[in-house]
Amino acid sequence: MVLSRRVSWFLLAFGVWSWFVWITFVKNLWKDSSGLAFDDAGDPTGYFWVHLLLAITSFLLGTAIGLIGLRGLRAARRT
Repeated sequence: MVLSRRVSWFLLAFGVWSWFVWITFVKNLWKDSSGLAFDDAGDPTGYFWVHLLLAITSFLLGTAIGLIGLRGLRAARRT
């Protein structure tokens, strides 16, 4: 399959955006003082673990999608 430059740039941008958004979210989750992410004793709650798992999954998918876009751009440059 050959990806167009437009699609390749979109996939690469999506991967970068995914990392930017989820890094910001994890930083905010870690600093949460509202009681959602950490209980009164300072231990992580279910909310914390679920959202950390979502962030890790998004990092992995963002990386994979970004790499597909990067490979598409590199292939388009060679032709």
